[in-house]
Amino acid sequence: MLHIPMRENHNSQASTKAVILVGGPSRGTRFRPLSLDVPKPLFEVAGHPIIHHCLKAVAKVPDVREVMLVGYYDESVFRDFIKDASKEFPQLRILYLREYTALGTAGGLYHFRDAILKGKPERLLVLNADVCCSFPLGDMMRLFEEKDAEAVILGTRVSNDTATNFGCIVSDSHTKRVLHYVEKPESHISNLINCGVYLFATECIFPAIRSAIKRRTTRPRLLSYPSSDNLESSFVATGDDEDAEKSEVLRLEQDILSDLADSNRFFVHETKDFWRQIKSAGSAVPANALYLQKAFQAESPELTAPSATIVPPVYIHPTASVDPTAKLGPNVSIGPRVVVGAGARVKDSIVLEDSEIRHDACVMHSIIGWSSRVGAWARVEGTPIPVGSHSTSIVKQGIKVQSITILGKECGVGDEVRVQNCVCLPYKELKRDVSNEVIM
Repeated sequence: MLHIPMRENHNSQASTKAVILVGGPSRGTRFRPLSLDVPKPLFEVAGHPIIHHCLKAVAKVPDVREVMLVGYYDESVFRDFIKDASKEFPQLRILYLREYTALGTAGGLYHFRDAILKGKPERLLVLNADVCCSFPLGDMMRLFEEKDAEAVILGTRVSNDTATNFGCIVSDSHTKRVLHYVEKPESHISNLINCGVYLFATECIFPAIRSAIKRRTTRPRLLSYPSSDNLESSFVATGDDEDAEKSEVLRLEQDILSDLADSNRFFVHETKDFWRQIKSAGSAVPANALYLQKAFQAESPELTAPSATIVPPVYIHPTASVDPTAKLGPNVSIGPRVVVGAGARVKDSIVLEDSEIRHDACVMHSIIGWSSRVGAWARVEGTPIPVGSHSTSIVKQGIKVQSITILGKECGVGDEVRVQNCVCLPYKELKRDVSNEVIM
């Protein structure tokens, strides 16, 4: 367990604790090639690690004093982040609780129930780290109090044709009560979907997980638990209490939420603000745009002031060097020590630290990996993602391709070379035009 010592004046009896679910290394395959070098929760979007946006939202909830990151990365992965975050949010005690294996979103909570319940919190905020949204946690807390709820889920509306890719919520529009919950239903039941942000009464959530484990162990010799995310787990359930402890691999979405809907005290707060998942590497680009737009609306001093060559919102790290004739934006993040040459054009992109974009190059709808180089007059471009789309792949000439072009770490694009709709693994040199390919 990794933690920063708690300051003397902290109130350990705070009635709400927060858990951020960070997952683990084997689950990050869809985030490759970026996750080959940085764990997904620490990948920088709009100038900050993905997980920082979650933590910043939690820090605004007045009675949260303790935040637990739960996942199965090595303890060393989050050490520096926790150290920095503890300075930025001194009112929070931030701990990392490491699972011994992938336990699922509910299994991890249950495994660490003693640590979570220490100090007798009444409520538990649970956030999935790979979610990009405005995190209206205050609104969820108010609904929780108003309804004397056992659980509140954050929901949002998506188009009918994409809803079945998510957990779907059927609710009473007047009372906001959740009537029915189905994870990735086979046919359309609702376009109100689960955002992966929850508020639970601690006295209800742990017994609900416990009863799901008990149900599991009464089944005859269940050897595997299939999963769309290839969550590897195996166990033998024989029905006694010891096996119940072993059978901890459980998901909130598949195993718990549908049961809570039967309680009459499960409610949904529907956000009208932005939301999307950060699943694939390409989805970091629309997430970057959403967070930058939010920061611009809030007049964040971190953003670069608009000018003839800066089309807002744009984030430029203080250590980066951008030629005054280069045109940047909208929706651009420039990382530490990046060099952008004269006459370059960057739009709807993330340029990661120590990379270089040479003079008159054009980068659009792309991620430029750490220490990569884009040559003079080169073009690195993806295809714009339609507003409201939750996919980052498109079909070109009958083939499904990545709409965002991604260069992994230390890639080189030669002068005057055009790279379009490609994913390029680390350490590759591109000396000819290439499109719609994964470059191994």
